[in-house]
Amino acid sequence: MAIKDNIKPTRSELIDLKKKIKLSQSGHKLLKMKRDGLILELFEILEKAKDIRKDVEAQFSLASLKIAIAKSVEGSVVVKSTAFALKDTPELTLVSKNVMGVVVPKIEASSVHKKLDEHGYGLIGTSSRIDEAVDSFEVLVEKIILAAEIETTMKRLLDDIEKTKRRVNALEFKVIPELIEAQNFIILRLEEMERENTFRLKRIKG
Repeated sequence: MAIKDNIKPTRSELIDLKKKIKLSQSGHKLLKMKRDGLILELFEILEKAKDIRKDVEAQFSLASLKIAIAKSVEGSVVVKSTAFALKDTPELTLVSKNVMGVVVPKIEASSVHKKLDEHGYGLIGTSSRIDEAVDSFEVLVEKIILAAEIETTMKRLLDDIEKTKRRVNALEFKVIPELIEAQNFIILRLEEMERENTFRLKRIKG
């Protein structure tokens, strides 16, 4: 920063610089608090993400086993016809929530995990093997929806943490040091001007 070329060594400029320094330091403090808070939130989400990922994998294995058993007992044709008989499809509603200034998604789902008599196919013509397979896949879909919400939230938090870190670093290592340097330059220049004026007054008196 070419201070001598860009800064006017006046008292009004010095007052403005002091205000800017104070504002920048206050902003720096708030951004650091936000960054630290977001990191704590991220760690909590990470734990949930690990758990839900394990749940999804375990439920997928269970659902795959259940559908394989249903196919082997009932046959692929019966399983497919049962699937076509399902009436309701899951309904997803995407809303937003605020986590320390970061807008993250919240997925509200309905008609996912239904009761036995709400599936839409006849209970008499099917066996418990198909019911178990359907139930397992509905639970799997619920877990996938939750995983999508958590992982999207995690990504949004990571993006905002990175942006906040860049702002904190810019203030800490560039903006505030340059403002302080400019302030010190003006103080030194005003002191020089004061000494020059004093010297001139002494000469005039002499």
